[in-house]
Order: sequence, then C-alpha cells, then structure tokens
Amino acid sequence: MALSWGGRDALPALPPLYGRGRGLSGCRGGRSAQARRGRHGGHRGAAAAAAAAARGLARAGTGARAAEQRRPLGPEKTLGLLEGSVVHQEGALLALNKPPGLPVLGQPGELSLDALLPALRRRLGLPAEFHVVKAPARQCSGLVLLSSCYHTTKKLQQFFTKARQRGQYLATYCAVTVGVPAEAEGEIRTGLCWQQQGDTAMVVPVPAPGRHSLARKEVKSTLTRYRVLGARGGCALLQLQPKTAFPEQLQVHLTLLLCPALGDHEHSSRVGSVLGVPFLLTPEAAPTRTQVLDEELLSRLGLSPQQLHHLPLHIHLQELVLPEGPLCAPPPPHFLRTLRCLGLPECPSAARGSPPHSSLSAH
Repeated sequence: MALSWGGRDALPALPPLYGRGRGLSGCRGGRSAQARRGRHGGHRGAAAAAAAAARGLARAGTGARAAEQRRPLGPEKTLGLLEGSVVHQEGALLALNKPPGLPVLGQPGELSLDALLPALRRRLGLPAEFHVVKAPARQCSGLVLLSSCYHTTKKLQQFFTKARQRGQYLATYCAVTVGVPAEAEGEIRTGLCWQQQGDTAMVVPVPAPGRHSLARKEVKSTLTRYRVLGARGGCALLQLQPKTAFPEQLQVHLTLLLCPALGDHEHSSRVGSVLGVPFLLTPEAAPTRTQVLDEELLSRLGLSPQQLHHLPLHIHLQELVLPEGPLCAPPPPHFLRTLRCLGLPECPSAARGSPPHSSLSAH
C-alpha cells in the first residue's frame, strides 16, 4: 500500500528530553571496540564505564522509576555514558549508540554530542579529531557514524549518494507505535516543509506540492517505507526505512498513518479517536501537549499520567548500510523494556554484527 497524504498541519518542536539511554558494545560478527582495547592493554576505563552504565540502567529501567529518572545529565555523566556506547571502531571510523534526547549539534552552551567529542576522544585515547557523518535526530536513539579522515568521509558521502540514486534504503529504524496500521506494510508519501506559526517554526505536510515549490526547495517530497513486525493490544512494532531525510519526517509520517510513536509529545495530539476509530485533528483543535495514553496502556507500561512527559521517543536507528556491509546497534534498555511490557517481539536486524574489515582506511 502506498499512502499519499496532504495537509498543512503540524505542531511545534518537542521540548528537549535528554535522559538515560545506553549504547551497548558491538553486535556479534565483529570485534567490538571494547574487546580490541582490552586486548591491546588500552582503555579499560571504557569497559568499566559501560559496565557501570549497564548497572545503573538496570536499576533505573523498571516500572515507573524509568520514566521518573529521565532527568538531564551533566557533561561528566554523559561522557561516561558515551564512553560505553561504542559499537564499532575500525580505522578512521567510529560508531556510537546515541541515547534519545541528546542533540548531535546543539545550540551555543547546550550539551550536545558535537561539543563533547573532543573530551570523548581524549577519554578513548584516540589521536585524531572526529566529526559526524551520519546521526539520528535529537529525539531518536541509535547509530551515530563518526570519521576522523577527510578521504574516508568523502568516500562514504559518495557511497551514500550513489546508493540513494539506485533507490537503496540505507537506514533502518524500529519504532513502537500507539495504534496499528491498517495495512501490514506500505509507503507513506507526502511533501514536507517548514512553516512559521507565531514564534514557532514547525514541519507541516503539504498536499500535492507544486513543481515550482519543489524546484525552489520550499517543499521536499518525502517517502518512508514501513512494515509491521508485530502488534498486540493496540500497539505495534514497526520497521521504518526512510528514502528521504527531513526533520521530524518519521514522526509526521507515523502520525499520518494514525499511529503516532510512543513518546511523541509533539505530533501525537493530532490523532483523536471516536469509539475506538482514530482520525486526524486540525492543528487548532490539537495544541501540542504531552502524549495521552489510556489507563490500560499506562498500566501495562507501569506509568502514571504525571510521569508521561518523561517518556522518551521510541524511534531507534538500528541499522546503517556501509560499503563493507550493514552496521547495527541494539535498542536502548527503555525500548527493550517497553517491548516486553507490551508483549511485542524484539527488533530483528539483517546485520548480526559489525561490518567486515573496512577498506575505508585513513589516507
């Protein structure tokens, strides 16, 4: 099924939520960065940091306490978390598993991954500065691809460009949704653009964008392929593969499916329900608010209504296709706990480990 959607509705940006996520060590099939560091007698501190983060998250990841403890972390705790989040390190490439809510490029004075990279490099004992090649949006968790070499970055950018031209889907996300799509798989197509409403710039869907607006890049045609991996009790686990990239694309597309992502406190208020039948509300009738869940779903998640505004967005960048093969990162603990609470299956992945030895070495 291909779903084409028009509309001029959207909601303001999600307030920053940065809390306790966790990056795990590399998947099966390749040497994890921690294993390499341990064998060379290097950075034992990273393994210790990962273990400490795991113990802390295990204590925090049960019941309502998981939502309550999603408070902003300081630079030192964030560095400790990132130090244990390395999923792949090979040559000039470094991959992290970013927690939800941490911006990659923040405002001046704001805690962000980019601002922490110099200190993280020193903690990991790496000689060169890294820059971001690919990363999920602030609210999402998942893979961040870093490079310390201009030639490596250029090769990756050329690979990504050619792959998109071939129609290849390079990124695979998993998402927990409130609601189940009418079709088991399909595509969501819509134009998206930024629109100023008062003091707030927001992303809005555009019905049948005109040729001139597309040529002037005022509107971008967007496409996301989706597949339902499991559904139970009115919730679903979806696999999402965006073919295009636009801010908040996945959140908007899920809302247009009438199945907003769990933890989407921005767009979810636009999906109403009458006698259990969902429908899309106008922006005027749906001001931005904390996501509203029914009592039965709250009970299954072990949350109270007062704790909902701490619930993180359940969209995770699980897999990136690289020239030498796919690279994967497992979902964070809060995501896995939600799957268990809702009786949903684990996120499958075509990648069972880090890619083979990379030919993208520094020059």
